[in-house]
Amino acid sequence: MFGRRTAPVDASAPPAAAPAKKPVAAPKPAAKKPAAPKKSAPKPAPAEKAPAPAPPRVASPANDGQKAQPVEIGGRSDEYFQTKTTIFNALIDTIDLSQLAQLDTESAAEEIRDIVNEIISIKNVQMSIAEQEALLQDICNDVLGYGPLEPLLARDDIADIMVNGSSRVFIEVGGKIQLTNVRFRDNAQLMNICQRIVSQVGRRVDEASPICDARLPDGSRVNVIAPPLSIDGAALTIRKFKKDKLTMADLQNFGSISPEGAKVLEIVGACRINTLISGGTGSGKTTLLNCMTGFIEHDERVITCEDAAELQLQQPHVVRLETRPPNLEGQGEVTMRDLVKNCLRMRPERIIVGEVRGPEAFDLLQAMNTGHDGSMGTLHANSPREALQRVESMITMGGYNLPSRTIREMIVGSIDVIIQAARLRDGSRRITHVTEVLGTEGDTIITQDLFIYDMDGEDENGGIVGRHKSTGIARPAFWDRARYYGRDSELATALDAAAD
Repeated sequence: MFGRRTAPVDASAPPAAAPAKKPVAAPKPAAKKPAAPKKSAPKPAPAEKAPAPAPPRVASPANDGQKAQPVEIGGRSDEYFQTKTTIFNALIDTIDLSQLAQLDTESAAEEIRDIVNEIISIKNVQMSIAEQEALLQDICNDVLGYGPLEPLLARDDIADIMVNGSSRVFIEVGGKIQLTNVRFRDNAQLMNICQRIVSQVGRRVDEASPICDARLPDGSRVNVIAPPLSIDGAALTIRKFKKDKLTMADLQNFGSISPEGAKVLEIVGACRINTLISGGTGSGKTTLLNCMTGFIEHDERVITCEDAAELQLQQPHVVRLETRPPNLEGQGEVTMRDLVKNCLRMRPERIIVGEVRGPEAFDLLQAMNTGHDGSMGTLHANSPREALQRVESMITMGGYNLPSRTIREMIVGSIDVIIQAARLRDGSRRITHVTEVLGTEGDTIITQDLFIYDMDGEDENGGIVGRHKSTGIARPAFWDRARYYGRDSELATALDAAAD
């Protein structure tokens, strides 16, 4: 999320995206044999020079609006990709995949490396030791791992990986989206890797079920939308998690919240105050929710409900639940609402919903005001006021025939604090509001801000300059709750420091 940008490659790198499709389009079994002699018999030099006059062709894909050239991942050249395709095709012709599937990952990797080394020597491919080692690793990744995605997944500074078909892979680094030189052999390889990812969590993606939410073993969120819905090949999006889990102290260091604001959020999390985290896409809601759960006492029983299990709580007594899509016959679906309702029978002390987006909002509100204090959830909204309106509209869409006034009274009785997260135009994430829900006045819900983020302009690098300000509220509505848990003096100190 907060990494440095990789240096852009030379302008000669982009043409790699166009020629790579030619050797890949032919990998169908019938075309493999003629393709191999063509690669090894003629001299590679002329074959590589042929694309040289093609720079104008690369300028045309600039319809993405990308100013910078693709960033280079792994230093792979066009010649390298052609050599890899030839050797990979020979490997598939040689190896028995059914036998390979019976081996463990380490033994299978050794078997693949032995065969690839043999193919390299038979075809008399001229490579340095470093290039050969890179080739062996790439081919092992293709057969056993996530293929071209492996070097991207290994980098901790990448927040999102966006694959738009086999030849266009984008990453987000430091809040900015960049095109890379990473590509797949063809759409079939991309689809195989998508199926490999989703099958690990018992899900499937194909023409019959072209949309799928899944996760990687480390909890990173995965979304796949496959052809025919995605016209230019499968679209794969991965929201990556950092290997080192962020804490509230890290958010302070990044400037996402002030030290005084962080102290108030710590008290909110520890004193079992019902909290809703609101924000737009990519604003850091799940990261913030993870940080907030770090203040939960270790003797509390916590149950999480998510579409794809992303939350990484550190407490010892955590039950993680995940929704399930319907099977081929359209049966067996388990919705978020089913999970939240079932939570109430599991003796939870806190219920945490990864994302509220439907009728489960009603069940979460009921849980919040019936003895499950300190429950939390996230939702998509652009301001605390809009978050409350979204909760009301989700309950209404759930088919509950309740008057608006009744729904608003339920919201006021359940939600205590709304934390608004935002991704600013310079790519930075900030907590822009810490807002209390006070009550109703007529048909209107009354709120008050404790902290807001005030933007003061930009620095010389285009970064937004601002600061978190207290609104001067000395005794928030949850003061009695803080005093019940013995944290009122800390709360008063934090609010006084923020007011200075």
